[in-house]
Amino acid sequence: MGTIAKSTNSLAFFFNHYSHLRVSSNAQFFYYYCRCFSATSAKTTNSGRDIVESPNQFLKSVRDRCRSRSFRNLDEALGLFDRMLHMHPLPSIVDFTQLLGAIARMKHHSTVITLIKEMELSGIAPDACTLGVLTNCFCHLNRVDFGFSILARILKLGFQPDSIILTTLVKGLCLQGKIVEAMKFVKVMENNGYKPNTITYGTLMNCLCKIGKIGEAIGLLRKMEERNLEIDVVLYNTIIDSLCKDKLVTEALAFFFEMTNRGINPDVFTYNSLIQGLCNFGQWNEATKLWNEMVERKIMPDLHTFSILVDTLGKEGRLTEAKEVFDAMIKRGIKPNVVTYNSLIDGYCLQNKMDEAIKTFNTMVRKGCSPCVVSYNILINGYCKNGKIDEAMSLFREMSNTGIFPNVATYNTLIGGFCRVGRPKIALELLHEMQGCGQPPDIQTCAILLDGLCKNLHFTEAMALFKEMEDKRLDLNIVIYSILIDGMCNAGKLTTASELFNALPTKGFQPNVCTYTIMIKGLCKEGLLNEAMDLFEKMEENGCSPNHFTYNTIIQGFLQHYETSWAVKYLQMMLGKGFSANATTATILIDLMSTNRADKTLQDFFQISV
Repeated sequence: MGTIAKSTNSLAFFFNHYSHLRVSSNAQFFYYYCRCFSATSAKTTNSGRDIVESPNQFLKSVRDRCRSRSFRNLDEALGLFDRMLHMHPLPSIVDFTQLLGAIARMKHHSTVITLIKEMELSGIAPDACTLGVLTNCFCHLNRVDFGFSILARILKLGFQPDSIILTTLVKGLCLQGKIVEAMKFVKVMENNGYKPNTITYGTLMNCLCKIGKIGEAIGLLRKMEERNLEIDVVLYNTIIDSLCKDKLVTEALAFFFEMTNRGINPDVFTYNSLIQGLCNFGQWNEATKLWNEMVERKIMPDLHTFSILVDTLGKEGRLTEAKEVFDAMIKRGIKPNVVTYNSLIDGYCLQNKMDEAIKTFNTMVRKGCSPCVVSYNILINGYCKNGKIDEAMSLFREMSNTGIFPNVATYNTLIGGFCRVGRPKIALELLHEMQGCGQPPDIQTCAILLDGLCKNLHFTEAMALFKEMEDKRLDLNIVIYSILIDGMCNAGKLTTASELFNALPTKGFQPNVCTYTIMIKGLCKEGLLNEAMDLFEKMEENGCSPNHFTYNTIIQGFLQHYETSWAVKYLQMMLGKGFSANATTATILIDLMSTNRADKTLQDFFQISV
């Protein structure tokens, strides 16, 4: 692994680079180190043990238990530690470290810290491995700063920190989101004779992928190749899965072929990532090929594989096939989980087959698979889309009675459902119930309710809600303002809409293409065509390019007021931009031509176009 001089220079090197990560004083560190986090005493006795063992037999038993990870619970492990601590002579530090490592693997990190301190108070000096376990525990407790203090102690004692300890610190930095510092630390390791291993690079790659820096992760993979480090399927899986999640499936497949060409066999995780990525893009044929290849390689599909297929087939409306896959997994002895059931239920809801959805839901419960909030949300959404709002509300009450608490998505779905069936007052009541239950509404909740109130002509309530949102300093966005402006325009309240629109810059917002289009539509509706044209030009001047909706909106306004010359001008502009007339524009044009109300300009345009 390379070496580093055992000197004060080594200690200074780490402290100079990471002084900001250390604790401020030895006293502060000692307090944290001695603190009993879990209040679990290490004095648990091993009473009731009738079989007399020799010390060697006992220690061999402890070592076996540590290797096999066969502890029933923490108390059992603590009982062994207590017995070891009272043996004469004391066991070696190696035996203690093995047991401490086993307890750390049980995720009782704070307990391990307490036990190590108790061990030291009993005169047992930790070695480098023990301090490595301690470093790992601090990192898992999100105290990588204390981990670096332990590293300083390791160096001061003259021990050589191995790759495991250094990789642990890299992982600790990554767990705290300090990826830049982790990268710098690896660089410092390299500059001082320590060569990062496969696990170190893998830790960095995993962290980089999680924060979306896939390019840097690939760069590390190439660096490993240059240094002839072992590259395994786990590292390739990290890259492939990240690329698939970033919708770069073609690139992920390229890495898949590179991996297989290098003789690295893919596993079920590899195929799951690729199949999921392909299914997300609707590339079902390619996904099927990978499925067949997977089976040919005798890699058995797991629960996740089947769940991906059920979900994709359900979303595509291929419910018969989805059910066949679902039944096939059961025949293979793979028990569906709540995710699999939810996918099938969602598929039925998307096809308005609510009876089948409820039947599947009831089967899930009968089979002992407990539904979650998502299960209920799917069904509630299905009922709302089918206009069966009372059934949705009944399910909502049942959900609360079973101890599953509705989340913001549940309320948003119901609020939208009541607004769609013309019952916005109940939607408002749900908002208040939501707030009373301690579930804060999000910006989408407000947008759904505001839109529903406007479309149901409850403008007083809409303005009151909007004012409440402003008073509470909610994080309003341009979508909220666009909804309200649209509502006012549709209600013929153009003055109010204009005031809201003109006030946007003072509120810190710039109108987007949707906002401009809404305002242009409102002006056209009131016959204010010159103002609509001015706003159209102003829109482009402000760097907001009109889209096909904007062009169709202003053209329809001209046509509806028989300003066919201007309509033709904007039609030509629209076609020049590569846009086309939508169904509404085409219908108005055909009606004008068929009723002989089109002037010569429009007739000439039609003849040229045809």
